[in-house]
Amino acid sequence: MNLLKQLSDEMTGIVAQTRRSLVQISNGRDGQGSGIIWNSDGLIITNAHVVRRQRVSVVLPDGRRLRARVLAHDAERDVAALKVEAAGLPAMARGDSQNLRPGEWAFAVGHPFGVEGAATAGVIIGSGGDLPEQRGREWVMVNLRLRPGNSGGPLVDSQGRLIGVNTIMTSAESGGAVPVHVVERFVRERLEG
Repeated sequence: MNLLKQLSDEMTGIVAQTRRSLVQISNGRDGQGSGIIWNSDGLIITNAHVVRRQRVSVVLPDGRRLRARVLAHDAERDVAALKVEAAGLPAMARGDSQNLRPGEWAFAVGHPFGVEGAATAGVIIGSGGDLPEQRGREWVMVNLRLRPGNSGGPLVDSQGRLIGVNTIMTSAESGGAVPVHVVERFVRERLEG
């Protein structure tokens, strides 16, 4: 098999796998974004700026539109947790955001400009709390284009595991995500603690 074709098939497989745990979120007014099925019992993770503590609805990968309750909202970390009344949902596998290396491939999947399940790819620029202009907050910075509607969606590694929640466009060619270990801490503190 042609090496380029093999790489292409692997990339489209990662995106297809990611889309199974991707939801679309509407806050009923001026905003739409993306979200991630965190567990099979209806816990959804997104950005705080996507929901803004408002009433939101979620469109699941199977097309069902459900009302969601905002369980926790953290504007500083820009993370929110939602709950929908559904079970048996395809939760996304989580990866390691603390040992990312510059140059590793990453994929952002979301609903930019209303395009459902769109994907973009790039490489990790850096991660942690010591990135220029982002001091004091932990980020995963990636050389890829994030657009409105990508917010709250998954940033995954080359194995399709969640490494971050897409959050911010830092320039035309780069974006930032909240690392998955920060999201795990948020879930422990706000929902399990």
